[in-house]
Amino acid sequence: MAVEQPTRTPVTQPGDQTRIHNIGYRTYDGPRLGRSYATRSLYSQSLRGAYGLGRSVKSKVLPMLLFVVMCVPAAIMVAVAVATKANDLPLHYTRYAIVMQAVISLYIASQAPQSVSRDLRFKTVPLYFSRPIETADYVRAKFAALASALFILTAAPLLVLYVGALLAKLDFADQTKGFAQGLVSVALLSLLFAGIGLVIASVTPRRGFGIAAVIAVLTISYGAVSTLQAIAEVQNSTGAIAWIGLFSPVTLIDGVQSAFLGATSAFPGGVGPTNGEGAIYVLLTLGLIAASYGLLMRRYKKVGL
Repeated sequence: MAVEQPTRTPVTQPGDQTRIHNIGYRTYDGPRLGRSYATRSLYSQSLRGAYGLGRSVKSKVLPMLLFVVMCVPAAIMVAVAVATKANDLPLHYTRYAIVMQAVISLYIASQAPQSVSRDLRFKTVPLYFSRPIETADYVRAKFAALASALFILTAAPLLVLYVGALLAKLDFADQTKGFAQGLVSVALLSLLFAGIGLVIASVTPRRGFGIAAVIAVLTISYGAVSTLQAIAEVQNSTGAIAWIGLFSPVTLIDGVQSAFLGATSAFPGGVGPTNGEGAIYVLLTLGLIAASYGLLMRRYKKVGL
């Protein structure tokens, strides 16, 4: 009787199972654009994102609404000046951002976390730093983009005021000088607020926490400083008013422009810092901007490890 012999399967070595398949991908042989192009791309995309461009309709609502809110009062002032044939605008260029500081604070609180919190939350920052962007490129692009977005927000109503003043045939030299002073003021404000907003937002990957923290820092500091200044005025301690103003970003800008840009101070009694005190305001403002940049660099060096 025949006995069925078991079939023996050949033993294959691990190396024999390796196969290389050509699936048709072509190698890239075009130009390598490098760090500068990548940094500019990150800047432009971050700037567009600050106004919701290239994103969903829902993302466009708040920044565009705040932009309109910033510009509408300027348009109304121009209409009043033209209709009444006034000799000057109802509000000076340097005062506009101080009056609208609540809108500016809301904008920076909403867009600073949008700029950096999602990268932290989804852990995409190390991918940026893989190549060719470095830490300094990322920080500069984000800082410049948010500052540019904020400058557009604050400079647009000044442009509306300036064009309206010229249409109302107000004095060209005076209006041009005031417009230039206003641009310097809002440029400094944009750098300061962008730095503060990004530093706070970079601490947490949660966008909601970042929004609340930015609003708290900007509004509470301004409210506390304004209250202390009012108390100092009531107690006839007018010399302390200028020094108290050093502890809020809004009053810092107010002090700088009232000392060197010919603005009327919003401090109690309308008495701003002297030129000597104004120099301290300038140094502190520039120091805060530089410190914000340094803190962001330190933060993202740790994140990118």
